[in-house]
Amino acid sequence: MTHINFRHHYSLDSIVRMLLLAVLLLAAVIWKWDFIYSIYFKDQLTQLGLVINGAILVLFLIGIVRIIFSFLHFMREERALLRFIHNQQKQPERDPLHEIPSNSLIGQRYTVLHELHTNHTPISHNALASTLVATESTRNSLAKFINNTLILTGVFGTIVSLSIALIGASDILESSISATGMGMVIHGMSTALSTTITAIVCYFYFGYFYLRVTDAQTNLVSGIEQITATHLLPKFQVETNTVLYEFTGLIHSLQELVTQMQTSQNTFNKNQEKMDKTFHHYQSEVKGINQNLHTIIDQLRLGFRLRNDD
Repeated sequence: MTHINFRHHYSLDSIVRMLLLAVLLLAAVIWKWDFIYSIYFKDQLTQLGLVINGAILVLFLIGIVRIIFSFLHFMREERALLRFIHNQQKQPERDPLHEIPSNSLIGQRYTVLHELHTNHTPISHNALASTLVATESTRNSLAKFINNTLILTGVFGTIVSLSIALIGASDILESSISATGMGMVIHGMSTALSTTITAIVCYFYFGYFYLRVTDAQTNLVSGIEQITATHLLPKFQVETNTVLYEFTGLIHSLQELVTQMQTSQNTFNKNQEKMDKTFHHYQSEVKGINQNLHTIIDQLRLGFRLRNDD
């Protein structure tokens, strides 16, 4: 299973990148605080800029929190998948789900395949893969919505701020000298600039890690499907081609066994021939011994002048 294309610890690396980039952005804010203060807080005639920028940041933070939870979920799934691969490679005699949560994706996939195999139910890999993709696609729906609407909040803030600037411009037109109208124009333009900057910065940060979380999801699903196709299906799925292949292997094994039996039979035949030769040789020797014994008896009878009972 070493050939499986699966990037280990992808979610953990993404969280580390998220923290590092957040630290860099915070350092940039501290470094340029005077410039940021002049754009967002200085000489604000209304609270509109703070409200819109605050809404953008709240939406951004909600999405970031959701992405972090998704990364933590994928981290647990990646650890479970790595443990499953380790169990299959290092200790195949052990339960494949050893130290793996039963509610993990790979645990559920193994349990489903085992139950289908036990119940003699046909296994459709395409159906299992489609179900997994459909289930996991709902996990990032909130992040996807925020990613699609975050930049629009900046456009909304720009439109509202320009509306305020137009109100200030109308006041200028009504009166040749109107400090309030000119201030409202400047305030509207400043608010439009600040909301656009906030939305763009948040969108770039959020968009990058939204892509990372979708990549982490794709990486996890791909790893599960590769393990299913290369390891689990050959173990649980019974197909005609698989049966024929296994039957062909059985025939080859039987042919080898027959060859070994023929070799053993030839050996037994050779041993039988040797035993027959040994037995005939033994019979010849016994006959010779009997003749010699009769000769000795005759010589003894003559030498001692014994009576011949025969």
